[in-house]
Amino acid sequence: MLGKYTVRYHHGHDHSHDELEGHDHVHTHSHGETQENKDEKTLKILLVHWVNHNESHEEGFKEWVEKARAIGKNDTADSIEKAIEYLQKANEMLVEAKKNM
Repeated sequence: MLGKYTVRYHHGHDHSHDELEGHDHVHTHSHGETQENKDEKTLKILLVHWVNHNESHEEGFKEWVEKARAIGKNDTADSIEKAIEYLQKANEMLVEAKKNM
């Protein structure tokens, strides 16, 4: 299991994680591990992280769709809903990428 680590691969803010939940655990004490192996392990972690991160944004987007509609900004709400659809499609592709690891 990994200890605390920080992911810095998206839009300017960091996320700290105490452990990896619900996916392959990576042991960082391997000796003689190649950069390719390290990159593969990191990519597996990131694919799961990106899906979870996107899902956390989706909740906020849905909240703002309702708020936009409440103030009469239906075109704005429609665009946010479209963004949610794209986010869901992106997650499908990230899950597919993880399956191909």
